[in-house]
Amino acid sequence: MTPGRPVPPPLAKPITVEESGAAPVGGALAAAYGATSPESGLVPLTVARRAPKDDDVEIAIEFCGLCHSDVHATRAEWRVPHYPLVPGHEIVGRVTRVGSAVADFAPGDRVGVGCLVDSCRECESCLEGLEQYCERGNVGTYGAKDPRNGDAVTQGGYSTLVVVDRRFVLRIPEALDLAAAAPLLCAGITTYSPLRYFEVEEGDSVGVVGLGGLGHMAVKIAKAMGAEVTVFTTSESKFEAARELGADRVVLSKDPEAMEAADRSIDVIIDTVAAPHDLNPYFRTLRLEGALFQLGLPAEDMPPVSPGQLIRRRLAYAGSLIGGIAETQEMLDFCAEHGVASDIEIVEATGLNQAYDRMVAGDVKYRFVLDTSTLQEPSERADA
Repeated sequence: MTPGRPVPPPLAKPITVEESGAAPVGGALAAAYGATSPESGLVPLTVARRAPKDDDVEIAIEFCGLCHSDVHATRAEWRVPHYPLVPGHEIVGRVTRVGSAVADFAPGDRVGVGCLVDSCRECESCLEGLEQYCERGNVGTYGAKDPRNGDAVTQGGYSTLVVVDRRFVLRIPEALDLAAAAPLLCAGITTYSPLRYFEVEEGDSVGVVGLGGLGHMAVKIAKAMGAEVTVFTTSESKFEAARELGADRVVLSKDPEAMEAADRSIDVIIDTVAAPHDLNPYFRTLRLEGALFQLGLPAEDMPPVSPGQLIRRRLAYAGSLIGGIAETQEMLDFCAEHGVASDIEIVEATGLNQAYDRMVAGDVKYRFVLDTSTLQEPSERADA
């Protein structure tokens, strides 16, 4: 096992495509919003959900967080997806039905679904509880072929209903507000995982680059772990917001003197910026054997990293991708224990396109969450 990781529960024997067969009758139609082309924006759709199989959990979705990756996906900014596409991988709601083999969930339970709905379940990564790094390719919550269900393309949480294998369903603790818990399933685990991997504890110094959806969660979680937190920002207007979130220090990263004053003061940096930027000034703020974790994924190449920066202090430059199912549950329990949740703004279905534009403009503090009770009657099928 990798040090610092929770032990995952045992996984069932993998099921082949031939064993799974076609979805049985008894499924349900769900109202949804999604894209039909890169230029369509989000429009009303219908999703046909399968009837719960033996190991499945059917969930009535109450809220779904909006992630910037949803914008990239629906607008084909990373790749051209299979359309129609219903996004959403920060799903929370209540169980409505369970399959005959499900003993750990029951109707009425508060549950969530994050970025994954399946993996191969038998590679080394999966057995280590690192399903996000599945060596055969995990199954994303939307826009991915699902081999256990006839290669049907998965459709996400901007909808009223979803059916997911119980192994990829998470419990939402009662202490967490359901809507504010939704972004934890992406932004929360994405920032928790590298902090957990680095074994951040009381007395450590954590730097956070960027103060958006990911950055604000990194500040909150690092503070809950007992760390001293420094926020690096290019905007003086974010100083007050950073301090309100709990930051102990705020550094204007475009000020050479301020950056020099931060030299050798940080143990680990969580970089959440998704635009190209020079990392070398941040490496200089790290102590001996410090690490910088890259979470933002710029669409263009980053400026080169100077090897000398890494060599002189035995620094690590690493990436991190969401988290496994066991670790995500651990994160939810941690957030419930420490009173950590995302700062959110609730949006109705008809305001989704405006919310996307505001996300692109950086006009949100700090995550949008869709209230699925506002979904309108569908006008097109999403599974055509």
